[in-house]
Formats: sequence, C-alpha cells, structure tokens
Amino acid sequence: MCGIVGAVATKDVVPVLLQGLNRLEYRGYDSAGVAVLDTEKCLKRVRKPGKIKDLEKALLDDPASGVIGIAHTRWATHGEPSEYNAHPHVCNNSVAVVHNGIIENFEILKEAQQNLDYIFTSDTDTEVIVHQLHQYIDKGASLLDAVKHTVKDLQGAYALGVISTEEPDHLIAARRGSPLVVGLGENANYIASDVAALINETQDFIFLEEGDIAVLKPGKVSVFDCDGNSVERDVHHSKLKTDAVERGEYEHYMLKEIYEQPSAIAETLEGRLGESSVLEASFGPKAKDILDKVKNIQIIACGTSYHAGMIAKYGFESVTGLPCNVEVASEFRYRKHVVLPDTLFITISQSGETADTLAALRLAKELGYKHTLAICNVPESSLVRESELTLMTRAGPEIGVASTKAFTTQLVAILLLLVVLARRFKLPEDIESKVVEQLRKLPGIIDDVLKLDEEIKVFAEEIADKDHALFLGRGMHYAVALEGALKLKEISYIHAEGYPAGELKHGPLALVDANVPIIAVAPNDKLIDKLKSNLQEVRARGGKLYVFADQHANVKADKDTKVIQVAPVDIAVSPIIFTVPLQLLAYHVAVIKGTDVDQPRNLAKSVTVE
Repeated sequence: MCGIVGAVATKDVVPVLLQGLNRLEYRGYDSAGVAVLDTEKCLKRVRKPGKIKDLEKALLDDPASGVIGIAHTRWATHGEPSEYNAHPHVCNNSVAVVHNGIIENFEILKEAQQNLDYIFTSDTDTEVIVHQLHQYIDKGASLLDAVKHTVKDLQGAYALGVISTEEPDHLIAARRGSPLVVGLGENANYIASDVAALINETQDFIFLEEGDIAVLKPGKVSVFDCDGNSVERDVHHSKLKTDAVERGEYEHYMLKEIYEQPSAIAETLEGRLGESSVLEASFGPKAKDILDKVKNIQIIACGTSYHAGMIAKYGFESVTGLPCNVEVASEFRYRKHVVLPDTLFITISQSGETADTLAALRLAKELGYKHTLAICNVPESSLVRESELTLMTRAGPEIGVASTKAFTTQLVAILLLLVVLARRFKLPEDIESKVVEQLRKLPGIIDDVLKLDEEIKVFAEEIADKDHALFLGRGMHYAVALEGALKLKEISYIHAEGYPAGELKHGPLALVDANVPIIAVAPNDKLIDKLKSNLQEVRARGGKLYVFADQHANVKADKDTKVIQVAPVDIAVSPIIFTVPLQLLAYHVAVIKGTDVDQPRNLAKSVTVE
C-alpha cells in the first residue's frame, strides 16, 4: 500500500524524505509528494503523479526545504492517480497529513465538513482527516489533542503523519490497522511505513502498537496508547543492512531476489537443523506443549502465501493425518465458523501487515481458536507480535511486488513445521533424516536450477507475444501451477490460469489451440503417468506444451512439446524447486514485453487495506 516517511531534525529533511520514498516506492507508485515547514514556518507542498523521479524533477524546478516534513508514495484506493489526489493533503495552509489505509466512514465525515463550508480539492478519503484536524485546532485544541480527537472519529485503518504551522517544532504519528515505525536518530527522529526507508539514518526503532500516537521532536519521542496514557515502547535495533535494499548488479529487484533464494533458504535453515533432525526448540519455548495438543490445522493467507498454504495442506494431511483447512483471509472473515477443538491457527504472510490476514487472526482469537502461529518474514510486524508462536522465514527485504524468495522460504518453513508435527504421529527417523538431508542440499539444487536461465529465456521468447496461458500441475504441484500463473499475469499482464491437469477435460480443453501456450510442471512422483496422459490430451488438440520435467520423469520432447529438464529431487522439496523456473519464465516474458517488472500496474507489495 501507500508509503509514509516523516522527519523532524535540526537540518533540512527533504533529502531524507526523498531517500525514504525511493526505498518505499514498492509500496505505492502512482503519485508522490512532500510537505515541509520552511524557514518562515509556512507549509510548502510539492506533489506529482507518476514515479518518485517525477517528484524529484519537480523539486528541482520548485525547491523546498525545512527541518520538519512528511512525504508519501500513493497506491490509489479512492480517486484516480493524479496530482490533486496525491498526498500530502492540506487544510487552510496550516495542517498537512499523509495517510496509509482506508477511512470507511469518510462519506459521513465529508458531508458534515461540507456543511461547515470546508472545500474539498481531491476525491480521496484522506482529505476528511485533515479537515477534521483543522476543526479541532480551530476550536483551540493543541495539535496532539486534535489528533487524539480525530482518530476517535475515524472508522477504518490508518497510519498518519501530521504537521502544522500552529506548532512547527514537532511531528505527530498515529496508527491503527496500518504499519508505522518511529526511527530514533541523533538530533533527529523519523517515521516510516517500513524500517527499510530509514536504515541510512538509524537502526534503532520503536514499532508503534495498535492505537498508538507518537509526538516527535528532534531530541525526544513521546508515545501515548489508545486510551491517551503515556507509555514506554521497546526500542529495537535492526540488523538490516543498507545494501539489502539495493539492486546491485541486477537489472531488477525481482531478478536479484530470485537469485537470492539459495542464500535466503540457507538463512531460513540456519540453527534449525540438527545432524539428522529438525530442532524443535527453534520454534520457541511454548512450541512443544502447543504442538502436542494439535488435532486440526486452519491456515489463513492471501495471494502467493495462500498458494504456500495449499502446498502445506497436502503435506500436513498426507504425512500427519491432521485435518487441514486453507482459506483466503478476506473470505474467512465474512462467514460463519465451526471452531474445532485443539486447532492450530496458522497465518502466512510476507509482510506481516496484510490487512485481511491480520483481521482474520484477530477474529480467530474472538472465535476461540486457542493457539496461533505466524509464518512471516518481518520480525517486527503486527502479525508476529500478535501471534503466540512465530516461524520467521528470514528471506530479508523483498522489494519486487511479485513475491519470489518470500514464497520459497515460506515453503521451507512449512516443511520444518511439518516434520516437527509429524514426529507426534510416529514419523520414522529415517524419513526425517532424509528430509533434513534434502533441506541441506536445497540451496545448491536451486543454484543448479538457476543455471537453466538461458533455456528458460527461449521459452519466454515464444510465449511473450501470446494473450493467454494455462499452467498445469497435479497434487502439490497444482498450487505450483497457480503460483506460476500468478507470476506471469501480475508482471507481464498476460492472462494466465493455473489448473489441476486432471481438470482439463472439464472445461479448459476448450481453450487449447496453437495460440495458447500450456506450461506444465512434471515432477517424478506417483502422479506422473496421469500427468503424461493429460499432456497427451493437449497434444491431440494441437496445443503447444512447455514442460519443466524431472530428469527421471521421462517426458519426451517433440515438435509441439518443449522440455526443460530439472535435476531429480525428493518429493518433499520438489514444489520449491519447480517454482524457481516459473519465476524466471515470468520475469523474462515481462522483460521482453517491456512491462514494469518490479512495480506492475495497479499492484502494491504490502496490502494494508481491505
């Protein structure tokens, strides 16, 4: 979603704001803007539709400077991408606001404000916030009190940065439902949607909790909870390195992150594997007692993480016999539930701030789910803080909107959890030892898969001019097909669908002709002969097949069937392995088509609104 940066210091903050926006561009990129209090304590605002580079150019033509300021990258919800809808929003040239989230009661507030002769200059829901603040200030409230009153009037989700000419020495931040961190510097303090925005300035952070309001001055930060009480929040020292969010030698973040998968997986496994077993203690001191009681599993996730959950379901049910339900978070929230006793409620999220997943977790607690576990990539996220058990994926920052290393490390984390749970159902030691051996080899196997890049480019060249594509898989690899289709559609804009290969005859065969490429994953598992029969159905109807096949699967190439052979691997890790070439395929198709690989249209990395 939208990205927020703010700073209050003893020197010009505009360079810090712009640097932070560039690091947050993955969160929102249809427009950007800054507002600062200049040397005369007047508000100076510059906004531009498009990329941050357009804002930077505008600032060259119309410079702005000041020791206090806020900035924003927008991902449009209410109102088209345009300069007048871009943040910050200002009222009476005295109050400025940046906002991430959605105000659900904005129409009611807007009508009341229009009756008080407030003039609206945008189509956004955010503008009601700045007018509401101005109302309270106009009645004599301090800026802090105005924020406290205003947030009580808002329904929905928000992260806010607020500055005012009335009190030009401090910046106020508030959050509910959307992430916001406070960075602690020397003679300067900052706010941002993400730690990555500020790592050049500080590595010490306060993670604001639900309902918190923070007052920032150059040498002081005060935090108030949702009841208005002054509170102390822990200071966390981030281990994130500045080069972790740089592209380096790679043309795109997505390509960098695909090639980081061997090291990301190695990091995920670090300290979690014994000589021939998974170390249960790495799941936390409460894990044993909780896992001993598990009789059912409920998995909640969105997007790519949902595909990881689908793969987990196959593993949990086939190995442990535990019933496992997987559901999209946005659907889970809006239906009646049957809560089975001793259910482990698992949430999967890259960011840990996905609005629907967070809301589902909170609902689960209300419904009576007793034990929760988060599989997540961001240790300081809301999801992690609100879950009983956590399993960090340790993938490092993922900037490209299309998830790659976050997905494969989620699958690794799920496999670790599967082994630990399966022990309770008499998993033979030799099987666990074999899985551990495969996990140790996994980074090296992925390195070998990445060497298929040139062959995959050939596939991409043949697919890039198509309008549609079908992805096929069976068993666990149906979810891999779904993930491959998602990657292709989101970054190349080719309409792509994933199907269980056995479902071809129930409808999708009608789409098969020479102009619809059929991409299949063919591991050497017990369903391989069934898959081959499905591929024959495609051949018989003139379809063009592009198959990623285990070397031992014996899938033959011919004039209408192109095959790339993948090194043989155990079924336990095969979904991870077969995902990687589909990532590369999507990437190269997008590059050939000239689309924006890292920031595909209409999408944002962290979906912090419903």
